[in-house]
Amino acid sequence: MARPITAGVDGSPESAAAAAWAAREAVRRELPLRLVHVSEALPESLAIAADEAASTRWAHDLLEDAEQEIAERHPGLSVTVDVLDDAAPAALTAAARDAELLVLGSRGYGTLVGFLLGSVGRQVVASAERPVVLVREGAEASAEAAGREVVVGQEGDAEDSAATLEFAFAAAAARGATVRAVRAWSLPPVFAYSPASLQLLDESGGMEPHEKKALAAALAPWRDRFPDVPVVEHVEIGSAGQVLLSVASQAQLLVVGRRARRTAVGARIGSVAHAVLHHAPCPVAVVPHG
Repeated sequence: MARPITAGVDGSPESAAAAAWAAREAVRRELPLRLVHVSEALPESLAIAADEAASTRWAHDLLEDAEQEIAERHPGLSVTVDVLDDAAPAALTAAARDAELLVLGSRGYGTLVGFLLGSVGRQVVASAERPVVLVREGAEASAEAAGREVVVGQEGDAEDSAATLEFAFAAAAARGATVRAVRAWSLPPVFAYSPASLQLLDESGGMEPHEKKALAAALAPWRDRFPDVPVVEHVEIGSAGQVLLSVASQAQLLVVGRRARRTAVGARIGSVAHAVLHHAPCPVAVVPHG
């Protein structure tokens, strides 16, 4: 049974954009769409005075309206709707587990909103076992036109980035788009070099050729698996977040990997994912490392 693409709906403009993006992606990938609402995620004005019956009606009306709007745009798309009763982080993390990917609304340029407000967002993005895509208000289908790239950040070795690259190539194949694979590098302090690393760099001809070789090696299996997807290899000195943002102005999707980090104050998603989630001008997919 095919995993659905799941979108969180909470009544905000950002979640409406997320649901519309998820519907288009479901059509492209020939997958069903699931719309979910977490019962605790009510608008403040309703949550203050509403009884349980009123809040339930509001949630079902919200989902029915979203389903009807999507059905009008995509009449052949299979759509299901569900109200989830658990706390938002747990409910959305569980929804992601059963999905091909989870799509949520994001304000960008600041605080994530709706389902992604504060600690909820950090927990969902950091804990989800499947990719999570963040979509801002204004993400229109026209931005997914031919010529706009799928930009993906690659780091580490081929195994580290396999899940991230697989997602990016599959997304590009579904869109007929080019993949721009970005590997950023910086000069480490002298004391970080070991005799073995110095020998490796010497054999590669220096830092930049070494980084280009590592990127090419990571891309090789995905070039073979997706031979029709054009690829641009981009190696640049600088911080990964800044380099990715510098090339994402004309991207239709930005894909980054993440390693969840647990601290005393909760889940953290890493500086690169944090930077692009807040500042990327296009939808961002955060893919957990396999």
